Amino acid sequence: MRLTRTARVCLVAAVVAVLAACSPAVSSPEGDSSAPAGDSAPGADATTVGVIAVGPKDDFGYNQAVYQGVEALREEFPDLDVLEAYNIPEDDTAATTRESMVAQGATIIFATSYGHLDAAKQVAEAHPEVVVVHQGGLLDPVPANMGTYFGSVFEPVYLAGIAAGAATTTGKLGYVYAIPIPQTLANINAFTLGAQSVRPDVDVTAVSTTSWCDPATQADRVASLLSSGVDVMTQHQDCTKTIIEATEAAGAYTVGYHADASSLAPEGWLTGSEWDWGPLYTDIVQTAIDGDFTGSEYNANYRANMASGKNPFVASAFGPSVTDETKALIAAAAADLEAGGSPFTGPVTAQDGTVTVPEGETPPIETIEQMDYFVQGVTGTVS
Repeated sequence: MRLTRTARVCLVAAVVAVLAACSPAVSSPEGDSSAPAGDSAPGADATTVGVIAVGPKDDFGYNQAVYQGVEALREEFPDLDVLEAYNIPEDDTAATTRESMVAQGATIIFATSYGHLDAAKQVAEAHPEVVVVHQGGLLDPVPANMGTYFGSVFEPVYLAGIAAGAATTTGKLGYVYAIPIPQTLANINAFTLGAQSVRPDVDVTAVSTTSWCDPATQADRVASLLSSGVDVMTQHQDCTKTIIEATEAAGAYTVGYHADASSLAPEGWLTGSEWDWGPLYTDIVQTAIDGDFTGSEYNANYRANMASGKNPFVASAFGPSVTDETKALIAAAAADLEAGGSPFTGPVTAQDGTVTVPEGETPPIETIEQMDYFVQGVTGTVS
């Protein structure tokens, strides 16, 4: 049952006031709620949800997708207070921001950046009555009031790689990524394997910016790649605007990531991958409100893939230059993934010639999420 918004408490304890004063601003609709006490199930009968993100909500990327998920929560639960905090760095600020949200009555908290996991664990341990869910990462063990959630992002990235491989004339693709974590490495490898499925001799040059969002460094990396003959550019960055606009200005093709940014590249947009968080966010919240979070599929390391029909990471629309032949190839590959296939069904060979996945074998998601190498066909170093 969804409860109406409770009246906010005017004063909180001094220790809570100190925490809130030390935290970044947390935007909220009018009204306030105090966190429930007692032995009820974590998040049960929640009236307030908190969401924190590492970047701005208008970045044509990861954090914009989070914001769209927040808006879906507001639409589905009109009586729910949703507290938002953007531009929260991956340090102790993440913990103090969440503590501020708890002080304002939040009993369900979404942490949405890779580096927010440790802070999420701290808050979950300190507040067993609060459900804390983290976007990505792995928990072992999984506390009764916590979970991680994500989609199989490498699947639509593999499909986008097919579009890139079919479009390139130089055989050189560029991949601007943030930092070499398993998620980015898996995406680069899936993109490469997708491109190789239509053009085996393709080369993917992967360069790091060492940051989730640094437009100046992004511009430098794109310029270098374009000058080397790259004619299709993609990325794994939180903010995507700079790379897409620079690529479009150079007359090269773009493959998007995180959000639909086709408006930035009306000529060169091929396709991309984007988040549709709304259905997953709302189901997690409803599960918690109903008192059913502990022991649910979300009280775990929840992952949804295309075979489940619930992957929150979906393929973007095609641009004007994508041919019907290429669309058919992508449709066939998508059907294979929906039937339980994987971009990483062996043989998969690393840069150094090591066979990392034997022929006919398919690694489980837990193995993919620990990937620490580039496949053959990628130029670049993991460092």
